[in-house]
Amino acid sequence: MHSFLSVCDPTPAYDGSAVVELLRLNDPVKLSFLEALLRDGGIETFVLDQHMSVLEGSASAIPRRLMVADGDAERARFILRQAEELDGPL
Repeated sequence: MHSFLSVCDPTPAYDGSAVVELLRLNDPVKLSFLEALLRDGGIETFVLDQHMSVLEGSASAIPRRLMVADGDAERARFILRQAEELDGPL
């Protein structure tokens, strides 16, 4: 029997470290903006489901997931909250 990871569970990255999901979006322009914002903050991002969303066409049924390394997650959330792109207290 297969077990599926919940949204909060870390997902293994290619180098053996864990990555966590910051948010899911269907807007490629906003996704690009958030990636640039985090990159300017020195945080490497990963986008999952990008190719799946292309395969499904323009229906935007499959959101893209913005991921960061587990060790960068707290700082990434802080950056997004400062930019008012993520809800919650600073």
